Amino acid sequence: MQAAVHPGAVIADPDRLVAYEADALTTSRGLPDAAVFPSDRDELIRVIRLLHEARVPFVARGAGTGLAGGAVAQGGVLICTTRMHRILEVDPQGQTALVEPGTLTDEINAATEGHGLRYLPDPASAAACTIGGNVATNSGGPHCLKHGVTTDHVAALEVILPDGTPLVVGRGEDGGLDLAGIFTGSEGTLGVISRIRLNLAPVATAVRTFLALFDSVADAGKAVGRIFDAGVVPVALELVDRETIAVVEASIFAAGLPLDTEAALVVECEGDPEEAAEDLEEAEKAVLACGAREVRHAHSDEERLAIWQARKKAYGALGRLAPDVFVQDAAVPRSTLPDLLPRFAEIARRHDLRLANFFHAGDGNVHPNLLFDRRDTDQVARVQKAGAEIMALCVNVGGTITGEHGVGADKVRHMGLVFGAEELSIMRAMRNATDRLSLANPGKLLPEEGGEAT
Repeated sequence: MQAAVHPGAVIADPDRLVAYEADALTTSRGLPDAAVFPSDRDELIRVIRLLHEARVPFVARGAGTGLAGGAVAQGGVLICTTRMHRILEVDPQGQTALVEPGTLTDEINAATEGHGLRYLPDPASAAACTIGGNVATNSGGPHCLKHGVTTDHVAALEVILPDGTPLVVGRGEDGGLDLAGIFTGSEGTLGVISRIRLNLAPVATAVRTFLALFDSVADAGKAVGRIFDAGVVPVALELVDRETIAVVEASIFAAGLPLDTEAALVVECEGDPEEAAEDLEEAEKAVLACGAREVRHAHSDEERLAIWQARKKAYGALGRLAPDVFVQDAAVPRSTLPDLLPRFAEIARRHDLRLANFFHAGDGNVHPNLLFDRRDTDQVARVQKAGAEIMALCVNVGGTITGEHGVGADKVRHMGLVFGAEELSIMRAMRNATDRLSLANPGKLLPEEGGEAT
């Protein structure tokens, strides 16, 4: 392995490997036997070929910001792509960018804004997460409501198959299957992404944002549906509850929100100035009709940034309340939100757990966050039970088990809730087509045959 990469790019010291024992979901843990950091596609190919020849399993990992245990290795080798971080090309005419998988998501926009272009998906961890991880998990983000998730912006991929073969795949424009779409969201189980061609879009002419404050979480949930009933499709529509508001206001990201607010909605519209203003006006009427006690408009870029910082940094701020957070990632019909949010709180109370909600309300991608200490085995057991109840509840109302974080190791046990045996069999056949030896990210995404327990 050391001969296949540049000097110092292999870690085998157990004490150093502890840094890679988990991703952002701390309930899923494991240690690799080694970690390797290829600096370019040639090194990546050599590494994968070596592992294939030696029959050693491997897990591809970006920045480790995932929330499903997808980038955790149980033995084998961790392939970290963070040193493959070049932006290889920006094509202003074609409105695309060619990037390596270790590129930070925010750095793509930094490189394209001078051309009047932007990469639209914006996961909350965009300042830290890598585009390769985004593609592997088909990440979303606050603005995916109108702009779509990662797969909607991937033009083509180069993937290194588990035997070390490089393969360039497109979206099926010339006929055949949409192979790039199949690899997007496959969580490293079909191969390792080495290059990504992304579609870009023009920077918005105008962006308008307000924050609506409510005395009831259920009323905030009703307001979400009322906005769409008014014919408005915001570019983002986010809900934050009282617990989250309190911890953010105690942090450096405080936005001056009243601590007695039960819920707040962030509503953002964009387009040409007249269209954005009209949409925001209709959205304001909708939230007021549902009981919003106050609406605060962002009158400057600084005020808008403060609102978004309070939302996007909320997950990290929860560290003030507990050492660990278990976040669910179900997606449910918007119409069910007023009923579901109080039921999430009831489940948390019954298991004696603290709950904080902040999520993408516009597309029903809920993130009930259960706070706990993983050093307490009783708390861990209660969190697992509460999480399973929340997941089953979401599926029962017509939802699904993941909206943007992927399945990883955490949700494999829930796959049987939404997929039948035939569907899972087809998915396994697709996986076997590229990885007959089951070396690529074993134990993730798909349950073993007969292991579809929920």
